Amino acid sequence: MDAERWVAPFSRFARTDRWVAPFVLDATWTNRVRLSHNGAMKHCSLISVAGIVTLALLVIVGQWRIAVQQHSLPVTVIHHTHGVMGTDCAMAVVTVQARAESAKAVLDEAEATLRRLEAAMSSWLDDSEIAQFHAAPVGVQVPLSPDTLAVLIAARDAYERTDRTFDVTCRPQLDLWRRASQQNEAPTAEQLAAARAASCWNGVQLTSTGIIKLRPDVSLDLGGIAKGYAIDRALEILQDAGFHGGLVDVGGDLACFGMQLGDQPWLVDIRDPDVPGSLVRLQIVDRAVATSGDYARRIQIADRYYSHIIDPREGRPTEAARSVTVVAPTAIVADIWATALSILGSDGLERLPEDVEALIVADTGAQRRVVSTPGFRNLLTSSPPADWRVWPDAREDDADDAQQLATSSDQARR
Repeated sequence: MDAERWVAPFSRFARTDRWVAPFVLDATWTNRVRLSHNGAMKHCSLISVAGIVTLALLVIVGQWRIAVQQHSLPVTVIHHTHGVMGTDCAMAVVTVQARAESAKAVLDEAEATLRRLEAAMSSWLDDSEIAQFHAAPVGVQVPLSPDTLAVLIAARDAYERTDRTFDVTCRPQLDLWRRASQQNEAPTAEQLAAARAASCWNGVQLTSTGIIKLRPDVSLDLGGIAKGYAIDRALEILQDAGFHGGLVDVGGDLACFGMQLGDQPWLVDIRDPDVPGSLVRLQIVDRAVATSGDYARRIQIADRYYSHIIDPREGRPTEAARSVTVVAPTAIVADIWATALSILGSDGLERLPEDVEALIVADTGAQRRVVSTPGFRNLLTSSPPADWRVWPDAREDDADDAQQLATSSDQARR
């Protein structure tokens, strides 16, 4: 608003006749007063105009400063969606108020990336690249997108690093146990043997642009790795946009960068597999977290429950752990090792890369066993539960427990 519009309502009260009228005594005095007050009022008008202009400028500058401050205030923009990889998805970015609207577009782009990757790698969508591979005859190359090819290469590498416990070719075994649950009858030894034989990397050939089926009964399931890969790609989009911090959470598996609002680490609650509520709370920065467990998804046959995680070496559901949580630099690495450690148990902790931490909750008969790497314990926001053990010291405790159990058994026999 310009100075004239501010001055106008006040300047009309500076006319001399309104000031002179009360002082009129005679013509001569009136003339002198009129002249005197004319000069004074001109001076007052100039002062009034200058003061009002100054006030207007101060108001304008103040409003500008307030606007600038408001636009630079840190805010968290949150994006929720459903039906991503069969579960819920939450994303968040920490930015300034001025970028809040543009942040929504970036979050939409990240969601689109998640859905695009799901459409390419899902085992349950008829038009996915994996479905096309399953439908293809032996010896015919199926073209793959760079993303799907990258995931398969990572999965093949993980197969060796995890002592063959992470195996995306084990879908024949997964399908066998799903059918067993539907029919309420455990698989036979012959069925298990056939499913294990069909689960092999020797039945798959990867090329620079695609994949070739080498045996008719081979099939793939990328459920244990595609989600982690997709989370990493979505997080990259948020990072590339230059936000102060960000997080992508798909079904409880997540990755984050930077800090949350208030320059604080991101807080992650780890569910207790045995009782309602959380077991521990983590504080993380620039890390990813993945959890696998048998408490959310189980296979039921008759009156017995089995883990949905299959040990591909044996063809049977694993019993090594109730819950495994892995913290790693990327979601794909956390995803891989959460599955592998669910099969290997605490014996697999020695196989972890140096920058990967893990927590394992397992049942050992009458009591549960909670074991973590030393670095995992350092991520806790409070003291760990009383039954917490730190690897590798936990191995000595296990030996002592085994000796005590053997001694007790021996005494009972006597």
